[in-house]
Parts: sequence; C-alpha cells; structure tokens
Amino acid sequence: MERYYVYILRCADNTLYTGYTTDVAKRVRVHNGEGQGGAKYTRSRRPVSLVYFEEYDDMHAARVRECAIKRLTRAEKESLIAAAKAEEKSIGK
Repeated sequence: MERYYVYILRCADNTLYTGYTTDVAKRVRVHNGEGQGGAKYTRSRRPVSLVYFEEYDDMHAARVRECAIKRLTRAEKESLIAAAKAEEKSIGK
C-alpha cells in the first residue's frame, strides 16, 4: 500500500513551504536541486529543510490536509511544527 505525506519545509529565507508526496526524503532532495523538478517557489530559497510531516494511507486525505495547512497562518504553522518537535522529544526520552 502506498503512503502519502504532507510536509512543511523551512526555506533559507525562513519562509515555509507546504506540499504532499509519496517519498519525503526524495522530495526534499528535489526541492534542494538534486534531480528534475521541485517547486518554483523553493528554487530561489535553497537550501530547504524538512520541519514537519504527516503520513496518510489515502491520497485524497493527504491533499485535503495539505490545503488545510496552506490556509493556516504562519503563526499556526509554527505552532504545529513546535508541537510536533515537543512530541518527538517526549517520545525520545
């Protein structure tokens, strides 16, 4: 079964970019200029780093979530990222 991911990248200029993919690591490499493709937005804002992602079984659910995240304010996106990092730290203890 294919997995789908919604992700947020932090660009070199500290802006945030949201997208979806089936391979997060590959997509980040592409956004950073390795291989063909990558969003026009990130081409002039490299390097980018992955700061957040969510995993889905269904492409439609991932696309709906991508759209919802894109509608969030920057502050709301930063809160989402911070909450995920806090959860990651508590799991890693």
